[in-house]
Amino acid sequence: MTWTRLLANKEVQKHRTSKNELDNIRALITRDLEDAAVKGLSADRRFATAYNVALQAANLAIACAGYRVTSTPGHHRIAFESSRLALGRPAGKFADYFEVCRRKRAAM
Repeated sequence: MTWTRLLANKEVQKHRTSKNELDNIRALITRDLEDAAVKGLSADRRFATAYNVALQAANLAIACAGYRVTSTPGHHRIAFESSRLALGRPAGKFADYFEVCRRKRAAM
């Protein structure tokens, strides 16, 4: 997986982010982390909310790398795969874990 291949497949686009955009993503992550910790939520709802945190964190890293995942079928998979490129090799084990979570979410 390379940025060149993702661009050629129209799975990502080059993107120039702004501080405002990054601040908005960080605020969404903070909100969802707090929501996932609310006592009384079902396990499924907590999982879905925490999953969104991981997806937004991947999108944040991708934006910082100068790209944006396109809104096509499979964009969650592309976000987690692309996060490997944006964050480097050490992030691979986390991308693998979130891919498992993505599959679990899709089966819900």
